[in-house]
Amino acid sequence: MNEKETAKTRLTDSGAAADLAALARQIAYHDVLYHQKDAPEISDAAYDALRLRYRKLLAEFPHLRPDGDPESRVGAAPVAGFGKVTHAMPMLSLANAFTDEDIEDFVDRIRRFLQLPKDDVPEFMAEPKIDGLSASLRYEKGALAIAATRGDGATGENITANVLTIADVPKKLNAPFPDIVEIRGEIYMNRDDFLALNAQREKEGEAGFANPRNAAAGSVRQLDASISAARPLRFFAYAVGEIAPLPPLGGRGDTDGDAAGLGGTTQQDLRSQLARWGFSLNEPSRLCSGGGALLDYYREIEALRHTLPFDIDGVVYKLNRSDWQERLGFVSRSPRWAIAHKFAAEQAETRLNRIIVQVGRTGALTPVAELEPVTVGGVVVSRATLHNEDEINRKDIRVGDVVRIQRAGDVIPQVIEVDLKQRDEKSQAFVFPTHCPECGSLAVREEGMAVRRCTGGLICPAQAVERLRHFVSRTAFNIEGLGEQRVRELWQDKLIRSPADIFRLQEHREALARREGWGGKSVDKLLAAIEARRKIPLDRFIYALGIRQVGEATAKLLARHYLNLENWRASMAAAYEAESPERRDLQDIDQIGPLIAQDIVDFFAEPHNLAVIDDLSRILTVEAYEKPSGGSALAGKTVVFTGTLATMSRAEAKAKAESLGAKVAGSVSARTDYVVVGDDAGSKADKARALGVRVLDEEAWRALLSSL
Repeated sequence: MNEKETAKTRLTDSGAAADLAALARQIAYHDVLYHQKDAPEISDAAYDALRLRYRKLLAEFPHLRPDGDPESRVGAAPVAGFGKVTHAMPMLSLANAFTDEDIEDFVDRIRRFLQLPKDDVPEFMAEPKIDGLSASLRYEKGALAIAATRGDGATGENITANVLTIADVPKKLNAPFPDIVEIRGEIYMNRDDFLALNAQREKEGEAGFANPRNAAAGSVRQLDASISAARPLRFFAYAVGEIAPLPPLGGRGDTDGDAAGLGGTTQQDLRSQLARWGFSLNEPSRLCSGGGALLDYYREIEALRHTLPFDIDGVVYKLNRSDWQERLGFVSRSPRWAIAHKFAAEQAETRLNRIIVQVGRTGALTPVAELEPVTVGGVVVSRATLHNEDEINRKDIRVGDVVRIQRAGDVIPQVIEVDLKQRDEKSQAFVFPTHCPECGSLAVREEGMAVRRCTGGLICPAQAVERLRHFVSRTAFNIEGLGEQRVRELWQDKLIRSPADIFRLQEHREALARREGWGGKSVDKLLAAIEARRKIPLDRFIYALGIRQVGEATAKLLARHYLNLENWRASMAAAYEAESPERRDLQDIDQIGPLIAQDIVDFFAEPHNLAVIDDLSRILTVEAYEKPSGGSALAGKTVVFTGTLATMSRAEAKAKAESLGAKVAGSVSARTDYVVVGDDAGSKADKARALGVRVLDEEAWRALLSSL
């Protein structure tokens, strides 16, 4: 690679890292608004396009996965006021597609994963995608026992009393039925009912709901069930979760929507069973063969969209065969065998009033456009990301310009172009600041990098507060009561300057209780929440440190590999030398490449970071990683795949190994337990034999799997 290509790669990596971090923050913000508060600021199309931009960037730069990776999270945590329900099986969401090419790629991925012959055309059940609130209904002995929202995918809110008021939710299933069966579907409101409800609210002097989805979500999440009963709510069923005991026919039925375990073998069978139990289904649906038929269905439903009695925001495709669903399994937060094909969004013109520059936790300066509020598809948009300094210059975006914004395809909302014909002759090019707008420190842009960063470090309020906010966030230490405002106040008053100071707030209890707006009870509640977090798993501790490019998924990989804090720290100190065995061991972890490894090593090279870890180690218990239990012969083992497998794809083999607790590595070392070789295995097989590592051909590998 020549010098010019190297600079281009560095530029691309830097810009992508900044974009991914900004997108992750936006997604988390909108998740809370949508799932917790039922008050979204952007449309579903805008949110989905935000996810699409993130997913595309992450696919291109998997080594740049940011903190708070939204792909490892579903929804948002349940709110206070409702009882919590732990889902027996996680309620995941669907990946999204927006173009014909996305659907062709989806079908091709399935074919490659399953290694289907060219003449074997997969069938899919296609259904309208209802724009409502996902819910889980648990039936015991045929009677509705518990109803819950999706929540964060693992834990939802108990809305049983509210759901019992919905007329088309069966209170008792039509026999026969399993002792326990969990039905998943969507609570929604018909368009005519929504308009009538808003008319009544206007008549009574109350504010109307923005759309049927908000009306349905707000109605079902009332602490007073009589309010839900007065609202015209409906329910569509489309999937099953837990089933026990299993019927004698079929398989496990343990994937969301899998018909196995219900005496059927297809998604079509599942829909028929749901109807027999007494549920309404989302129609019109169709069994489609191949990608072309899916696109035909999509266009027909899009044309019918406004004639349907309920709102939809796309269609859903689910692989019909349940045994293939089971083989494909899941990746991160969604199944491999299903996808949502979303409808296209719209564009609009508005005026750009101001460009502000925000400072993130890592010191990155990110420009944001403040817009004259404009309605796009029923949603008011007043802000849009401008990505970075280069993006502003490339598009020549200036304050006062009339700009076109878009809510789909790229980061959302996004300024896609300037109307030069309407530009004021006196307008001036935007000059990106060379000093941090928060602390005044120099903001530098390293050669070849797209992002400009504040050099203030912990003296910069934006970075210090953001780092502390990250430390106490839900996916890190999860300390309730330490929101942005409180963290900022405590930092400004010098009560907390480092993460460990949070655990010393008990010493300032009286002073805290005298603060305006706090009070003794709220302080005691906060201190109790802090005390409850003095013991934390290793992966969450690693994630909370805020190491650049180390998100939740990477933190789990590190915890699984190094097992305890002492081992990890010692190994990272030794990994400072680029050619050391410890550095090679770090980079050998699947999904951790040289760039991520360098950021981790750089973190440990800073004395103040080591001081933070030492300080925390003295007052906390960091729990060692627990290897998977259950007797799997692969649990905790390191497996390397090389060559082409004949009976399964590399992706399927890797997914199966990881599901059994194995660690999949990219290269062979003395710590490797198994090397699975296919055709054209190459040098990895030779190295394994030289090191005495056990080498398995594909037949032996499958025999090992079948014995587990």
